[in-house]
Amino acid sequence: MTERARAFWVTAPGRGELRACTLAPPGPGEVLVRARASGVSRGTESLVFAGRVPASERTRMRCPFQEGEFPAPVKYGYASVGVVEGLGAGVPRETEGARVFALFPHQDRYLVPASAVLPVPSAVPDRRAVLAANMETAVNALWDAGPHLGDRIAVVGAGVVGALVAALAARIPGAAVEIVDLDPRRRELAAALGCGFATPETAQGERDLVFHASGAPAGLAAALGLAGFEATVVELSWYGDRAVSLPLGEAFHSRRLTLLSSQVGQVAASRRSRRSHRDRLAFALSLLADPVFDRLVTGESAFEDLPATMARLSSAPDGALCEVVRY
Repeated sequence: MTERARAFWVTAPGRGELRACTLAPPGPGEVLVRARASGVSRGTESLVFAGRVPASERTRMRCPFQEGEFPAPVKYGYASVGVVEGLGAGVPRETEGARVFALFPHQDRYLVPASAVLPVPSAVPDRRAVLAANMETAVNALWDAGPHLGDRIAVVGAGVVGALVAALAARIPGAAVEIVDLDPRRRELAAALGCGFATPETAQGERDLVFHASGAPAGLAAALGLAGFEATVVELSWYGDRAVSLPLGEAFHSRRLTLLSSQVGQVAASRRSRRSHRDRLAFALSLLADPVFDRLVTGESAFEDLPATMARLSSAPDGALCEVVRY
């Protein structure tokens, strides 16, 4: 028998709605998942919601189970936690009832290959598990950057990805990590993650390594200013269709700075021959056993309200970090 489901679609730039769909029974190797929570990746999803994915990036920006095309209508998202409630032929019986994470859009029930879900560790509650995709981005950034013992590290931008990068970097023995953000309310979060805090005006320079994750061109310029001689600046922000102007004159060359892009679509080159995408995601989920990451979940709303929630987060986030959608 067929099943009914509902999914969130961006129907036009700045507008979204819930649409009904029909699901066939699970086929061979498939599982039926009932969603319990999903996470809004505010930076990327706000750009998608606003219709600001450049034509040149529309293929690369596709998420694993996306439907439709940019700019709209499109079903987009990649942070779903649910319970397996149906099995296709060939799927181990013990999979039924398992709590799993999938890189799936916001939808209350869905079919995916069994290979596309990962078990959520028992120590990781649903609300925290939705951070897995962002944690995977942070892991990849650290693998790209290759920080060392005792490094002086700055992270510009205390959104979810920036906070996760800072938290992981702070666990490196001897590392001194400072979060730099315009919002002084992030000071308490920085302290909880084991990091110092500064505004752009008070931040300390001469850093060995700087991560930029503010999503603003001014933040990237500030990150370059914090880098010491022959240091590396790792760019994690994605600007959609916006052009970015950078101060690459002045002392950029004489300081011999390296500007490195990091993006989660590929496993970092330093690990690519030994770690699969699935390995990386499973590792990211395991790191979320630490309750400190609950601080990154700052809002919760019902699935039925997601069209209005996305409009609010896109236009007036007011310091929001991760928004959890409950089903």
